[in-house]
Amino acid sequence: MSRRASILALVTAIALTIAACGGDTGTTTTAGDEGTTTAAPGTTASPDTTAAPSTTAEGSGDPIVVGGTLSLTGAFAATGAIHKVAGEMFIERLNAAGGLLGREVQWNLLDDESDTANIAPLYEQLISQDQVDLIMGPYATPNILAAMPVAERYGYTLPQHTAVLAPLMTYACQFPGWSIGPEPNSFIPNQIADALDSLDGAVSTVALLTNESGSTAFISYGVADDPDDPSTLNILPERGYEIVADIPYPPGYEDWGSTAAQVRDANADLVLVNGLGVEANSLIDAMQQLDYTPPMMFALFPAPGPLLGLGDAAQGTLSVSIFEPNEPILEQMDPEVREIVDEFAERAAAEEIPYTVFETQAAASWNAWEILAQGVEGAGSTDGQGICDSLHSTGAELTFSGAVTFDPAVNNFWDTTEGLKQIQGSEWVMVWPEDIAAGALAGPTG
Repeated sequence: MSRRASILALVTAIALTIAACGGDTGTTTTAGDEGTTTAAPGTTASPDTTAAPSTTAEGSGDPIVVGGTLSLTGAFAATGAIHKVAGEMFIERLNAAGGLLGREVQWNLLDDESDTANIAPLYEQLISQDQVDLIMGPYATPNILAAMPVAERYGYTLPQHTAVLAPLMTYACQFPGWSIGPEPNSFIPNQIADALDSLDGAVSTVALLTNESGSTAFISYGVADDPDDPSTLNILPERGYEIVADIPYPPGYEDWGSTAAQVRDANADLVLVNGLGVEANSLIDAMQQLDYTPPMMFALFPAPGPLLGLGDAAQGTLSVSIFEPNEPILEQMDPEVREIVDEFAERAAAEEIPYTVFETQAAASWNAWEILAQGVEGAGSTDGQGICDSLHSTGAELTFSGAVTFDPAVNNFWDTTEGLKQIQGSEWVMVWPEDIAAGALAGPTG
């Protein structure tokens, strides 16, 4: 089996295995007008339990309860905290405007502890034991893949923030808050090539580094057992960029010293890291130990705050983004956007979140909540199929991504609004494409 085919097989197998696992875990957080409280770990309902979304009539006065999990502890806690603050802000604003269907909205939020094995049993608990009216997806692609079969089994619509691995998101009633289109493995390398083309030949060689997990490996290598499958590995050479090093590494990788030596020896114009979290930071630190700085870098899904915090060592690094609160961008948007950005910064600081900027993660979270709210209002009830049908029929109007439509033929992944951002000075600046840029793309240094 080729590496491309094995990626899809591995991710699918993991998703199916974790969806079938059970166990007692998690802490519960309920958010509403009364604030936030934490309860003891809940129990898990039997997978045989049947449940259906509540369809309590409008005006009954009963709260509408949204259930979901986030990584409030563990490896993904820093990002989970961003989604928690964004969700709480959205619900407070929604309730101040009258709630949904004239009813207050509450959020029954459980801590999945950054452990994918916890996801399925916690969503089983939320639906069949807690009997929530609606659900919101967790953070991270593997976790969303684990929640998806539970939502499908019980007929709940599943808005989700961050799963962009479109071919695997096959449930017709999952709706992405962040879309890179139906073929991100084609879109991302082509967008990078478009940006590089504008630099008039300053970049010609690329060193490709890849975390061999699902989404990052998908962008680098595709999923089909076909040498022509869209991927970074074949699109960049087709666009005239020579890949002089192809360096995959496993999740949890720590031997960055040897990898930095490989990158230095490849001496590429662009080091392209299709990785996660602080992996790009680890590579930069290791390259600094070798007194080597590549002319240009790209990091696919980094932790934006820590990378920015490297200062001069990370200057010029590129990444993907659906929203950056750069002043030229804010000036073109509704004044409410600036209010959201400013409030988020204050609340994130109060929560001691290291990076307080409302950017892609928070925007994707806001999108997902808007999708859920508009689906409920369009359906006139909390019925899962009704919400799903309404969203397929009318789409959604998103504050940070505009009008979107949902076509189940492409797993509801809408035309992407994603661009490229770059570290310039002390901030991330949207630089590509030019029609949405807040600043000019800076080329390689040295």
